[in-house]
Amino acid sequence: MGQISLQGVRKSFGPVNIIRGADLDIEDGSFVVFVGPSGCGKTTLLRLIAGLEDVSGGKILIDGKNVVDVPPAKRGLSMVFQSYALYPHMSVRGNIAFGLKMAGLPRAEIDRKVEAAAATLNLTPYLERKPRELSGGQRQRVAIGRAIVREPKAFLFDEPLSNLDAALRVQMRLEVTRLQKQLATTAVYVTHDQVEAMTMADKIVVLNAGNIEQYGSPLELYERPANVFVAGFIGSPKMNFISGDVARQYNAATIGVRPEHLRIDRDGQGWPGTVTVAEHLGSDTFLYVDAGKIGTLTVRYVGELDLAAGDPVSLSPDPARVHRFTEDGTSIRA
Repeated sequence: MGQISLQGVRKSFGPVNIIRGADLDIEDGSFVVFVGPSGCGKTTLLRLIAGLEDVSGGKILIDGKNVVDVPPAKRGLSMVFQSYALYPHMSVRGNIAFGLKMAGLPRAEIDRKVEAAAATLNLTPYLERKPRELSGGQRQRVAIGRAIVREPKAFLFDEPLSNLDAALRVQMRLEVTRLQKQLATTAVYVTHDQVEAMTMADKIVVLNAGNIEQYGSPLELYERPANVFVAGFIGSPKMNFISGDVARQYNAATIGVRPEHLRIDRDGQGWPGTVTVAEHLGSDTFLYVDAGKIGTLTVRYVGELDLAAGDPVSLSPDPARVHRFTEDGTSIRA
């Protein structure tokens, strides 16, 4: 079992409040991602769950038991760090087995668990190599293997892919997601990359300045953001925000329209503008349009579009996909 509940969890460093009363229920076997900008408290919250930081208030329940006074080694969790944290003088086998040896397990059981983890992670051919002889992706798999063999109640991942190049990140993202589903073990994963969050998570926790802004499925956050912050953070490219007279026509202080929900016409009815930059990626075309008093709008068109800087266009939002917000940034539900 790996159900984790946070009840009014707070963390302060002196007068500075880092986590401001977090309430959260993470279901057993789910993949939950903490996402938000730098300094929002996502890594601190993960470290509080792990026991690497002491809480300033509130409860952390693992399978119904409050563990705030339980040391990290006895919480039944395994953590995978951004820096791999491998022992350079040990082989892959030694690194994966280290925690089991420290726990005093019999040699035969250690060998069985290490070899099973290596097979799962495609590391069997590398068991006798040292970390310096491995690629970045292979080193990260060793770090994950070291966590797997402990058979924890939950895996905690602290930005484990941020040191990898773009192509390897995509590959490892798929591997981590596949592995979590295969093992059916609860995973809590920290990242600053909202694309990573959207593609990996069963549920996403959006954090901002120590507060949980919204907790829900990726599509729920994309389609029904709770406020302007979530709307602007989730989605790539970012949502366009418009205020003033245009927003008031929708009975809102601010409206938001995602780039993919703007229709482009060369001479149709809509908001007139001029293309300032056109990015042609083959599969998509991204336009940055100067729409006068409305501001600069980002438009995403699926496929190739024969437009260039200086071309006039008209933009029209999909009426069903316009997001409305109050003066304080709260979403107005239809």
